[in-house]
Amino acid sequence: METSSSFEAAQSSDGRYRLLVEAITDYAIYMLDREGRVTSWNPGARRFKGYEADEIIGRHFSIFYTDAERAENIPALALAEAERTGRFEREGWRVRKDGSQFWAHVVIDAIRSPEGDLVGFAKITRDLTERRAAETKLRESEQQFRMLVHSVTDYAIYMLDVDGHVASWNAGAQRIKGYAPEEIIGRHFSNFYTEADRAAGLPRTGLDTATRNGRWENEGQRVRKDGTAFWAHVVIDAIRDDDGKLVGFAKVTRDITERREAEAALQAAQATMIRSQKLEAIGQLTGGVAHDFNNLLQVISGNLQLLSKDIAGNARAEMRVQSALAGVARGSKLASQLLAFARRQPLEPRVVNAGRLIKGMDEMLRRALGGEIEVETVVAGGLWNSLIDPDQFENAVLNLAINARDAMNGDGRLTIEASNAFLDDDYVRQHDELSAGQYVMIAVTDTGTGIPADILERVYEPFFTTKTEDKGTGLGLAMVYGFLKQSGGHVKIYSEMGSGTTVKLYFPRNLASEDALVTAPHGEIEGGEETVLVVEDDDEVREVAVSMLTQLGYRVVKAKDAASALVVVDSGIPIDLIFTDVMMPGALRSPELARKAKERLPNVAVLFTSGYTQNAIVHGGRLDPGVELLAKPYTREALARKIRHVLANQAQRRVAQGSQHPANERALKGTTVLLVEDDDLIRLTSTEMLSDIGCKVREASTAQEALKILDEGTVDILLTDVGLPGVSGLQLARDVYARWPGLLLVLATGDSGVKSEAARLGALFIMKPYTPESLRLGLEQALKKQP
Repeated sequence: METSSSFEAAQSSDGRYRLLVEAITDYAIYMLDREGRVTSWNPGARRFKGYEADEIIGRHFSIFYTDAERAENIPALALAEAERTGRFEREGWRVRKDGSQFWAHVVIDAIRSPEGDLVGFAKITRDLTERRAAETKLRESEQQFRMLVHSVTDYAIYMLDVDGHVASWNAGAQRIKGYAPEEIIGRHFSNFYTEADRAAGLPRTGLDTATRNGRWENEGQRVRKDGTAFWAHVVIDAIRDDDGKLVGFAKVTRDITERREAEAALQAAQATMIRSQKLEAIGQLTGGVAHDFNNLLQVISGNLQLLSKDIAGNARAEMRVQSALAGVARGSKLASQLLAFARRQPLEPRVVNAGRLIKGMDEMLRRALGGEIEVETVVAGGLWNSLIDPDQFENAVLNLAINARDAMNGDGRLTIEASNAFLDDDYVRQHDELSAGQYVMIAVTDTGTGIPADILERVYEPFFTTKTEDKGTGLGLAMVYGFLKQSGGHVKIYSEMGSGTTVKLYFPRNLASEDALVTAPHGEIEGGEETVLVVEDDDEVREVAVSMLTQLGYRVVKAKDAASALVVVDSGIPIDLIFTDVMMPGALRSPELARKAKERLPNVAVLFTSGYTQNAIVHGGRLDPGVELLAKPYTREALARKIRHVLANQAQRRVAQGSQHPANERALKGTTVLLVEDDDLIRLTSTEMLSDIGCKVREASTAQEALKILDEGTVDILLTDVGLPGVSGLQLARDVYARWPGLLLVLATGDSGVKSEAARLGALFIMKPYTPESLRLGLEQALKKQP
């Protein structure tokens, strides 16, 4: 009983705290006797545990433990520790009345009498379920973040201490930098910087900036463990504790080498595009200038050549004419070089052996370079063929040779080599518009002064020259560059001051057999008696061409544009050759004129001329197959030879005109035909056709004029075009059929849709363009219908 009274005394020794304990609901505060039975119960205990006081007082506190812990005798061990040490503190799962569990923080204090005797235990329990859940979630989040950081391989993510030593190391850092964690942790991060950056204090700058501003961001070269450099994007963030004290740095590094290479490639592509756009702009400007300029030169050249006939025997005048013609030639060469640079010259490529072409140039080179220049040509055995324009190739080599002569001041050694070459992937990656593969290489080497390195990249620019003002136009290398690019090749210059220059030309190999090259004929100029249709929009150029052809003996018909030329073709005039400018105004283009003309006159030959062909008959920088071109300005000799060449090649001669049916001609002879045609040229040629077969012809240009003539009653056959102005030819036929039903009607048109209407009127139908033969047959059929 003494013990019981002592326990009660202890309970009541300080009664003023009872109200405080009874008011607490966030903690379960209750008493246990020495055996662990509950002796008091506060509201917090009732809320946590779920028991009312009368349900739990007197029961053993082990009821709050899980079965597993009771099996391990944890409640008894807890009391024993509290009795032995005075206090027991743990966290663990506890069980409510309803069987649910919660995470609890438990403190058990031993209660002793003033004499030191154990009288019981004070137990305080706090529900930490929410806190534990939050801590668990935080731990999981930290673990996930740790796993994330350590599993990232595209970024190097690691920590530095306040002095810059590596404190952590993820898989990305190991992959990018090459160090294992045990190799780098503890070492200073400046190991990743280049010697130059370390000397410049860049690592310290990064830490200082991050310390001051909270962040430092930089791109630059970094060094891997194996010593190789890479481009890196770096971010350093300062890490501070809750008091703002710097505790270290977070460092993120990304390997951006590929991105930098891609950006460099993009910049190179943009530069290429800009160069291409500049080239295109120059090309368009050059094309327009060349067209007008060459037309002007053609007028001057043509008139000078025509004038030379009139001043024959006047030596002084002849000298001046030849001097003027030499100026025309220089102007023509200038325009040609501009077109070559802009890749607008029409190439006529052939499969050739470049070594053979170079050997054939020997005499020409020696004449151009002078006796003081030693020339050596070296052609490797088994040289491959190339598809190139032979004339432009010779021009390119000659230009390089003349440049070399000037660089050597007329005294030195020029070597021209031809050999097979292979350009690999590494080489072509450094050059625009170039493919790896097999090439024929032509090297032109001089012993001249060389080209300064700072201007070496500018030598291809048009009009750029290091020569004095009177020594060159600055278009030679520009022309070579354009020709090589247009031929699918490549040009490279190697030069050293005082040691000379080598220019290497690369032409793609062609596997086809070598073409036989036909040498242009020389000797006396030959003309002819064929009929040539000259189509040219420039009046002066047209008249010059007509005069030249007339002097050569040809019969000439002229037209100012393609549409007018087609009218001439449709008229039935026998034409052997159409000589047409490529670039002319109007909806009908010259190539379309040629096509339509060949549909109507299958045997007609076509020769184009132009100072600038653009894309009309040139595609991919090359003349379309079967196309013949005479570049402006041309000489009388070049025109004569080209026309004979075209006529001979196509084996076309003007078909002899006239009737092969004399009996039928006698039937038509004396017949009066009223020809109604609004086009003066067609009316003129048709009148000639009708006269040739013996008809009497009366002419009218409108339906009204025709009706007036018919009122006179002197016509046997009405031959009318359908497309007349005002009243159509079809309506005229209807009116004539109504007023003069016995008059023979013949309708001429290119529209076959009027055949049925012609039949209802009893009229014959002739399809335009008609020939003398088809016209004769139509009239004969009309006469046969006469009763």
